[in-house]
Amino acid sequence: LTLICPSLSQASELTTPNVLKQITKKGQLRIGVKQDVPNFGYYHPKHRQFEGMEIDIAKKIAKALNVKPQFTAVTAQTREALLDNQQLDMIIATYTITPERQKQYAFSNPYYLDEIGFLVKKSDAITSIKELDQKTIGVAQGSTTKNAIEEYGKAHDLSFSFVQLGSYPELAISLYANRIASFSVDKSILSGYTNQKTTILTEGFNQQAYGVATTKSNKALITHINKLFEQWQK
Repeated sequence: LTLICPSLSQASELTTPNVLKQITKKGQLRIGVKQDVPNFGYYHPKHRQFEGMEIDIAKKIAKALNVKPQFTAVTAQTREALLDNQQLDMIIATYTITPERQKQYAFSNPYYLDEIGFLVKKSDAITSIKELDQKTIGVAQGSTTKNAIEEYGKAHDLSFSFVQLGSYPELAISLYANRIASFSVDKSILSGYTNQKTTILTEGFNQQAYGVATTKSNKALITHINKLFEQWQK
């Protein structure tokens, strides 16, 4: 498994090694993952298990700690609340590292780099972001996508309307039903929703870095994960 882990500045804070010890003592690592992002975090109904790159990384982390992974499906709306309520030890769920989020949570170094993209229907013959001007874009509730697109629009004199839905399958269905002109999120996520009738615009913007996140009090786990990432890169 190839990880992308360039250095990222982290605030210097006191670690709480007792939290890490509690995890190893319980023998279980509670992990929040996506269930609707093929290739990253996807619950396969036939196999009845979670699959994808983020699942593989989570399993490797659990194995290195000599504990069992316990997966819980999260969405963009629920992942932070589940961390805050201490129902999860960590999340690895296409969670973009941002300065604002770093104030609230401890992040690992990035394991994947991406950018925001747009999924469109081939029959609409849309080939650029500019051609989406004055059109309706579908985005996920609780994500950073809407704000990023609005900022892009201001910088390029473009205007968009938005529909915010709770899941990626809902957004894909809305695109097929012509309720939105484009489904927008990170390109890696969109890749799981392409088919013969849709395509991802080549043009993208706003590079995203995904990281594992924990509460600030669980910084010791993040420190350990970063050490693992460094080992796996060698």
